[in-house]
Amino acid sequence: MKKTVLTVDDSRTMRDMLLMALEDAGYHVIQAVDGIDGLETLAANGADVVITDINMPRMDGFGFIEGMRADPNHRTTPCLVLTTESDAEKKARARAAGATGWIVKPFDPAKLVDAVRRVAA
Repeated sequence: MKKTVLTVDDSRTMRDMLLMALEDAGYHVIQAVDGIDGLETLAANGADVVITDINMPRMDGFGFIEGMRADPNHRTTPCLVLTTESDAEKKARARAAGATGWIVKPFDPAKLVDAVRRVAA
């Protein structure tokens, strides 16, 4: 059975790029446009791995990760942060919120798929 990856990003272009890279690698992909949409989509569909942006309207990635970790069903679901940010303070904040890993945009599709495979194992 295919593993499901939830991508949470306000950029349509980024969602399309993630969709292509992950579907080509054999994953089922569901998408959300911001943190609030992400929490609703996760609650409705579940996911084996989550990839989230940090800078989004309505609810940012930090709020999304905290909300996800507050749900007993998703306390241990791997969550990768995909962002243009490379600031150590933001990485520490994401880790404290419960992020599993950090990938800087623009991403290399092969490295992204490799990271998803590692955390989904």
